Amino acid sequence: MVRFSDLGIGPDLVTVLERQGIIEPFEVQMESIPDSMEGRDVCCRAPTGSGKTLAFGLPLLERTKRAKSKRPTSLILTPTRELAEQIRTVLTPLARAIDMNVLSVYGGVAYRNQLRGLEDGAEILVACPGRLLDLIDRRAVSLNDVSIIVLDEADRMADMGFMEPVCDIIEMCSENRQTILFSATLDDDVIDIVEKYQVDPVTIEVGPEEVSMDSMEHLFWNVKNHKRSETAAEIVRKSGRTIIFCRTREGVNRLGDEMFEEQISSTILHGGLNQNQRDKAMRKFSTGRTMVLIATDVASRGIDVEGINCVINYDPPENGKAYKHRSGRTARAGTSGIVISFVPKSKQRAYTRIQNSVGIKCRYVLPQVETLVEHEFELVPPEREERGSKRRGGNNDRRRSSGGNRRGNDRSSGNRRGNDRSSGNSGGNRRGNDRSSGNSGGNSGGNRRGNDRSSGNSGGNRRGNDGPSRNSGGNRRGNDGPSRNSGGNRRGNDGPSRNSGGNRRGNDGPSRNSGGNRQKTNNSSSRKKSEFRS
Repeated sequence: MVRFSDLGIGPDLVTVLERQGIIEPFEVQMESIPDSMEGRDVCCRAPTGSGKTLAFGLPLLERTKRAKSKRPTSLILTPTRELAEQIRTVLTPLARAIDMNVLSVYGGVAYRNQLRGLEDGAEILVACPGRLLDLIDRRAVSLNDVSIIVLDEADRMADMGFMEPVCDIIEMCSENRQTILFSATLDDDVIDIVEKYQVDPVTIEVGPEEVSMDSMEHLFWNVKNHKRSETAAEIVRKSGRTIIFCRTREGVNRLGDEMFEEQISSTILHGGLNQNQRDKAMRKFSTGRTMVLIATDVASRGIDVEGINCVINYDPPENGKAYKHRSGRTARAGTSGIVISFVPKSKQRAYTRIQNSVGIKCRYVLPQVETLVEHEFELVPPEREERGSKRRGGNNDRRRSSGGNRRGNDRSSGNRRGNDRSSGNSGGNRRGNDRSSGNSGGNSGGNRRGNDRSSGNSGGNRRGNDGPSRNSGGNRRGNDGPSRNSGGNRRGNDGPSRNSGGNRRGNDGPSRNSGGNRQKTNNSSSRKKSEFRS
């Protein structure tokens, strides 16, 4: 049996790999590591999930030199934030064993931590082209000392239009660099990079040239648009762990809500989420805390998650190439899988072109969920911070929160703290300051605190200020003079007033407000009226 030490990998890195249960190298690692260790340029075609991160990462770690501040010595370029973070996660524990630092930089997050990491002197920089060029323009990083550069998913970068910035970045690196290229396909754009920037490269090809359509079952079901979510839910209950692809962010969000209503544990992923949300979504799905990932094509490549039983094309892919990339999320490493495409009548022509492009021929039939192989899936318990929350991963912008630990100033509510004679506080632990009222009647309905001047408070968390007042039936506040508030969250100020029926406020002089959320402000000499509805 070949071991990593036989390929020239040092004992410190081998020990870390053994602790992770990685003993025997995969084919792509056995083929590429020896040449990379010798400093030769390598051009390797290998599918996602074949072990290529360690194939280029281990020799990179062995050969990387110490870095100065803002001057990394090795660079890994990736097309997406998810892939950059995935590579960093794999390499970081290995780098620590040999006292090196790995830093990932990409857009969609704040600059602060990235700038600090560059300032501290990271040896290995994992970067997306756009953010890296931005940091170079800011003079936050120099590539003059980069002697090893890796292009991962080079064909994907070509598809995304990154070839020009990638070329600019390569030319900023040291002239005496080693260039390592990994790609799922070696198409024209990738060959241009090889011919222009690699010197006498070793060409390695591992696995099938493209995703094999024969390794998975393909079904094309006639499903009307209004029946898609219901059918998808039935498939998921039968098939277990599933990725559902939608074309737009709005479609992903909408389907996420519909899966939630179906009581199916799901998480969403698309380019509109910030990086923390995207990381959380992928972490929840990859660790088994959700059964379904609903995504745009951002997840169709570069994400290696094991155990995907089914892929659903909720919306049709753009072309045959996109169909292959989506399908490649299942039937990985010799396992079986199924790809189900929803085909409304208006999309049959498009799917016929896709079938011809990828070399399959399937009939369009009615859904037959009962014929699917049943896979059991047991959810992993949520992390501590997620317990008791009704949130779906990555969907933070669509959640509603009530109560919670909050701090509010000037008329806030929930578990809050109000200051300086301005807040009506309701529900939970609260505190009032500056001429606040003592609470009588046994401090009922919550935790209360009263200071300076007394008023009778009953039936909830209430506060009265500056003079005798009586509050009843809700969270209320009366200020500066006798007032009577009843029925709802209300506030009366400066003079006798009577408020009833809704959230209302009366100010400065006698006024009467009723019916709806309203506000009146009156002076003795003039009257101004405004109404609003919420």
